[in-house]
Amino acid sequence: MNERYGLIFDVDGVIADTEGVNAVVTARVLEELFGITQVKEEDFVLGIGCGDEEYVRAGARAHGLELTDKQAKAGTQLREKYFIEAMATEPLKVFDGVIELMDDALESGRFSLAIATSGSFEKSRAIVQSAGAPYEQMAHVSGNDVKRRKPDPEIFLLACGRIGIDAGLCAVVEDAPDGVAAAKAAGTACIAVTNSASAEKLSGADLVCDSLADISIGTVMDLIRSQEG
Repeated sequence: MNERYGLIFDVDGVIADTEGVNAVVTARVLEELFGITQVKEEDFVLGIGCGDEEYVRAGARAHGLELTDKQAKAGTQLREKYFIEAMATEPLKVFDGVIELMDDALESGRFSLAIATSGSFEKSRAIVQSAGAPYEQMAHVSGNDVKRRKPDPEIFLLACGRIGIDAGLCAVVEDAPDGVAAAKAAGTACIAVTNSASAEKLSGADLVCDSLADISIGTVMDLIRSQEG
């Protein structure tokens, strides 16, 4: 009997290019709720891959405001509303190769798939469905399901559990250093794609690429098998 593997994808920065929209709608939230103006995309760098609330906090922190938990929650809820509204008028750019890799994994009959993101359930579902990913055939773990954010491995361990595959037989696709650290701490193989961070910052991954179009299912299986050894 052929061994089954798991392939787990982050969402923002892996499946679709969301950073521009994230920054625009969050800047709008920071101005409307807290009077912060002249917010730039780079103000959110330290919040990328750390969950929706931390993304909002990072933007405020860059302008000298430390949000309370209540403020961060309110900002995150409004940001999600604006983000989903924005997607209806401005379709997101889907990164090359990602949907093809998902489809090939399913067609091989050897993989179970999951998405695992620090973002909220509703926002991440909207992104994945908009991208044309095979959402109904994937487990979905979001920031709503975990208490500890990346680089803690909780989210990836939960994803492995939901697809019923041991972490040592799974590969995670990430774009952020904290996500890479979380994947390795969970005991999975990790493929990092340089959509959001430099190869140097992603060097903790087992394989770093510029595009998932360069990654085949055979490559993923070989990488997982190499970790077993």
